[in-house]
Amino acid sequence: MTRILSALLIGCLLSLPLAAQLPTATPATSQSANNTASQSDALPPSTPPLDVFMGSARVEKPAPGTVRLSIREAMDLGLKHNLGLLLSQQQTETARAQHWRSLSALLPKADVRVTESVQQVNLAAFGIPFTVNGSTIVGPFSIFDARPSVTERLLDFNALNRLRAADEGEKAVRHNVDDARELVILVVGNEYLLTLADAALLESAQAQATTAKAIYDRSVDLKKAGVAAGIDVLRSQVQMQQQQQRVLAAQNQLAQQRMQFARVIGLPVSQAFELTDQVPNPPTPPVDLEEALGRAYERRPDYLALASRVRAAELMVRAARGEALPTFDMNGDIGVIGRSVGSSRETYTVAGSLRIPVFQGGRVKADVTQARSNLQQLRFQMEDMKNRIEMEVRSAALDVNSSGEQVKVARESIDLAGEQLKQSQDRYAAGVSGSLEVVQSQEAVVTANETLIQALYRNNVAKLTLARALGVAEQQARAFLGGR
Repeated sequence: MTRILSALLIGCLLSLPLAAQLPTATPATSQSANNTASQSDALPPSTPPLDVFMGSARVEKPAPGTVRLSIREAMDLGLKHNLGLLLSQQQTETARAQHWRSLSALLPKADVRVTESVQQVNLAAFGIPFTVNGSTIVGPFSIFDARPSVTERLLDFNALNRLRAADEGEKAVRHNVDDARELVILVVGNEYLLTLADAALLESAQAQATTAKAIYDRSVDLKKAGVAAGIDVLRSQVQMQQQQQRVLAAQNQLAQQRMQFARVIGLPVSQAFELTDQVPNPPTPPVDLEEALGRAYERRPDYLALASRVRAAELMVRAARGEALPTFDMNGDIGVIGRSVGSSRETYTVAGSLRIPVFQGGRVKADVTQARSNLQQLRFQMEDMKNRIEMEVRSAALDVNSSGEQVKVARESIDLAGEQLKQSQDRYAAGVSGSLEVVQSQEAVVTANETLIQALYRNNVAKLTLARALGVAEQQARAFLGGR
């Protein structure tokens, strides 16, 4: 019998590594006995809110000189330092801890206990009608006891389904990390393009300020020659000062945007850097919307994460029902006991216990109702996300096509506005018209340049948004931005 008990103890201890090889998972309660824990705690967390993706938790050390950054290098830095992604990755650590807490309900518990005590007992207090030397007091006497013990729950449907739900939760967290990476690509790409757009606006404002200065100088010369009136000189001077104000505003906007961009990718805000890629404007890769939608449902990490959460919620319903099912535990110990170490003799205990719930005060019904409610909410969200993905894909495709046409029109407008300015300057120099026509023409050039810059920015962001809607932002960002 001793050998049988020893084999039982050793077998339970050896089962620990095998149980640890079960798939890692997330949110579930610590043990099946703690069935009153919140059902929502057993469901995996979602992707962090978008605002945390505008910061970084790790910052590179300041580098001497100027750092040169391509859009791909900026995205790599974002994937390394962005706060939103780092928070998502930490959720996997939390999920792993939750998994082990859930798994512990099904793993053997082993401990070693060594006690030594000295006692004096009143037999009469226990209803024993014996005396020793005329007294009911026995002792003092010592007892030494040393033994390892093992307890294992062999059958628990509640804990088993919670562990399976936790496995689905682990999958959801991994998909959340993939979704966070997609968002980092979108945010970093947007900030890079926005920085390029602000730089282009500053360059345009500086060019227009130079043109306004030349028009003012021409007006002064024409006034001296008696060709232009004083109001023309004043009007051109006002226009020159307005352009200088635009330059100052554009410089401030670019400086602010560069700091925000540095913060997103984890560079020190004081770090000098240069963007090596120019504003891209490649043709959009052909996209079959119907086929793309089918692939989006297979690739979108947020959709896959929600699908795993639904499966986890289904298993949590089973776990709640399992609270009303029997559980079976095995425990045993083997050791020595006696009045002293030298006089101790070997003893052992092997026991099994079957627990059959009969009445639990309505707790099982409450837990099942709550689990069903959580499941139904997630199913509603699943249907909504499916419709939202279709809307996002179609909307992004429309934005790409519309902004692409806007870029074409804006380029033509720049050519027309430039020709208009040239002719108005010639007419003004010939004395045929006043400076008002020149000022209006210059404003048309400014508007045309700003419109083109904005159209290019919207077109490139629309391409990134389309890649994100299809769930391929990280893999195909280069293709959507011209292989840069």
